[in-house]
Parts: sequence; structure tokens; C-alpha cells
Amino acid sequence: MSFPLLTATAALPALGAVATAAVPAARRTAAKWLALVVSLATLALAVTVLVRFDPDGSRYQLTESHAWIKDFGVRYELGVDGIAVALIALTAVLIPFIILAGWHDADPLETGSRRWRPTQGFFALILAVEAMVIVSFEATDVFLFYIFFEAMLIPMYFLIGGFGDRAHEHGEETAATQRSYAAVKFLLYNLAGGLIMLAAVIGLYVVAGNFSLTQIAEARANGSLHMATSTERWLFLGFFFAFAVKAPLWPLHTWLPNAMQESTAPVAVLITAVVDKVGTFAMLRFCLQLFPEASKWATPVILVLALISIVYGALLAVGQRDIKRLVAYASISHFGFIIMGIFAMTSQGQSGATLYMVNHGISTAALMLVAGFLISRRGSRLIADYGGVQKVAPVLAGTFLIGGLATLSLPGLAPFVSEFLVLVGTFTRYPVIGVIATFGIVLAALYTLVLYQRTMTGPVKPEVSAMPDLRVRELVVVAPLIVLLIFLGVYPKPVTDIVNPAVKQTMSDVQKKDPKPEVEAAK
Repeated sequence: MSFPLLTATAALPALGAVATAAVPAARRTAAKWLALVVSLATLALAVTVLVRFDPDGSRYQLTESHAWIKDFGVRYELGVDGIAVALIALTAVLIPFIILAGWHDADPLETGSRRWRPTQGFFALILAVEAMVIVSFEATDVFLFYIFFEAMLIPMYFLIGGFGDRAHEHGEETAATQRSYAAVKFLLYNLAGGLIMLAAVIGLYVVAGNFSLTQIAEARANGSLHMATSTERWLFLGFFFAFAVKAPLWPLHTWLPNAMQESTAPVAVLITAVVDKVGTFAMLRFCLQLFPEASKWATPVILVLALISIVYGALLAVGQRDIKRLVAYASISHFGFIIMGIFAMTSQGQSGATLYMVNHGISTAALMLVAGFLISRRGSRLIADYGGVQKVAPVLAGTFLIGGLATLSLPGLAPFVSEFLVLVGTFTRYPVIGVIATFGIVLAALYTLVLYQRTMTGPVKPEVSAMPDLRVRELVVVAPLIVLLIFLGVYPKPVTDIVNPAVKQTMSDVQKKDPKPEVEAAK
């Protein structure tokens, strides 16, 4: 029997979470180091998955299948395609940086303070989220996926509500109230989506007789399983609604700005760079593969919603006074690009969307973590409270600028390639949508450069005059992310080689081919 690599990759952070939570309260530093070591070991397993995966091999590889709940046809089935491998690698890469960036975020403010939960709980919850996200990327049993898709809400709820941002202008009591509001809103929105999805999961079982993604897709392809048009559309909507909440897609996005604003910077990165990717990933894996006809039926409406997300998110980012809310609305705009690429139904669009998931995770992590370091120094999230930072902390300002330039998709940095592919793939089939979406790029340049101008340039404000530059730990967090942004901006081939075969198979599922160019290339 071969080594269960996929199980081990998810089980290690889960066991690490239990071990970290069990560390005695007096040994706070030991808990931090344990969590970091576990995250690095998980990264090593994720790299092993990446190395063992053959892009030209079968669709799902490193598969595991065991009976679980026989009476209901539920199996413990795991398998990864190129898209899942890329996102597992992204998750495993980001978690050590999230832990390092949040090294002091759960420390008590003063001896004997009860204002913060135990440090061990903070790092244990991060590892628990990592384990659940990885299982979500690996699961090929629909019911197994659903369990972990919903279960990750529990640790995220406590991370938002129990370990919120300390930089609050209205005092601790008001801050606690707003953290609680943000955590409850996050939970209710996502639970509502999950409950609707549960009804669709049950409906799928009634129609198909099992929960196996591969068996259902194969039965649909060979004609042995037929769904009535109305049934397929209702089931699609049940799945898509839950994924659109998680993504988040307008108008189901309103939980995200509150959650990111009230979270610590590392937890905000965990939300938008890791957890939210499960929603867009699931659109590719489940919506398009299980319900191809319904996916094509819903495409025009989804593209319009994605377009609204792009423009609406960017416009609201321009008007924000809070740094974290600005990044949150920018992420809503970026997720609009990802969803637009998925439902453009072209190979360029879907390859760009998958690459965008990876690149957005890295760029958002770089920008938000540097913003977190900035906020922790000044004690304020308000843009107006800053000015002239580049004169007193040039390295911090420089890394903040690179993260911002990646956010606006500057050529030479990783997000540019993915955004370009999404726009090209959309324009070839839906030119009007593609043209309007380009306004999102213009607005991105506006909110990013205005943010940098107001915080980093101009006269040095007295409150930031003694601000220290990035410390060694903070440089260890930021520098590798900057290197990845530049490397993947210049040479994205390692990622595209992995995801492109999976994209071709998804295009085959929905029986779509790329539009032929109107003008033939010269021979």
C-alpha cells in the first residue's frame, strides 16, 4: 500500500493544531515555534505532492479511496488535479509567513490581561484552518468536501472575533463589539450559503445515488446519468450560491470588508488569500464538472455579476479611509476578475483565473502583511494618520510600494500575467464585458497610488517621525513574497504548465472550444 501523501498533508497541520493548543499557557513561545515547525513540515509535504504530480498524467492523481459511511454512499476520497496542486502549494507557502507575521498578535497587552485568548489558541486555529482548506482542495467526494467547506468557518469565527485588530480608534469596548459583529456576520453569511449547498448536495445524491465526483462526472459523460434541465439548474444554483458567498461575489460580498477590517493582518491574509480561494476553486471543480449545461446557462448573469464586482469593488476602494477596508474592496474587485475568467469558458480565461488565484494570494499577502506592520507601529488603520513614512522607514515603504504595484497588476509582477490572460480570454468570447472590465485596471492604479501617496510621501507627521523600519523577522516574511511576485511575473511557466492540462479537461467537461480568431495568422 502506497503512503497516503494527501492524507498526511492535511493531517499534519490538524495534529499540529491539537499539539499547539495543548502547550501549557506559561510556554507561549514554545507554542509559536511548534506551530511554525509544523507549518514548515506541511510545506515540505506540499512540495512532495507538487514534485510527484505529473501534469501530463491522469486527471486526478495520488488518489485515496476508502469506505466511510456505507449506508449513505459516503467515501473518503481524495485526489488532486493541477489546479488543486497549485492551490495546496499556495496555502502551504503562505501559512508559515502568516504565523511569523502574527508572532506577537495574540500576546497579552499586560500581565494578567484577559483581553485576548491564549496565544496557543491563535496559532492552533491557524493550523486548523490550513488542514481544512487542504482537505477541501483534495476531496473528490462531494459530501466530504462539504463537511470541511463548512467546518473551516468555526476556527475562522474565533480568529476574527477573538483575536481582532488592536489598532482601534474607539477604544477596546467598541472594538470588541465590532469584532463580534464582523465574526457573526462572516459566520451567518457563510452558514446561509452552506445550508443552501447542503440541500443541493442531498439533491445530487437523490439524482446520482452517490457522492463521488469522478463517478458522477463519468456517468454524465457516458450518458448513463441524465438530469432534467430544471433539476440541474437548481442544483447548480445551490452549489454556486455557497461558492459565491465564499469567493465573495457581489452582492454576497458585504461580510468581507468587516471581517478584514476587524482581523489582525495575518488573519485578514488567511481569509482572502487562502480561505476565499476555496470558493473560486470549487466553481471550477464542482459547478463546471457536475453541471456543465447549467453552468453555460448561468454564464451571462454570472459574468455581469463578476463585472459589477470588478468595478464596484475598485470604486469603493478608491473612497476608503481605512487601509484594511481598501485592501478588502480591492480583493472583491480581483475576485471579480477570477470569476469572470472561469465563466468566460475559454482556455486563456480559465488558465488566467487559476493563475490569478495563486498570484492574488501572494500579492495580497505581501501588501496586507506590510500594511499590518505599518499599522502596528502607528496604532491606527486610518490613512489620514500617516504621511512621510518613506523618509523614516524606506524599506517598509519600498516593500509596501511593490505590494501595491502588484495589486494594480504592473507588468513584470505576477498578477499582470494572470489579469492579462483573463481579459484576453474574456474578450475573445464576450468583447463588451472584456472592454468594461479594463476600467478595473485604471481604478486599481488610482486607489493603489493614492494610498501610497497619502501614507508614504509628503511631510513627515510627528506621530510617525520615530517609526522604526522593518525588523529581521518582518523582512523574513516580506522578502520571499516579493521574490515570488517578481519571479512569477517574469516566468509564470512553472504554474501554467501544472494548471493548463486541468483547464483543458474542464473545458472538455463543458464542451466548449476557444473561439477561432477572426483574422487567420499569416503562415
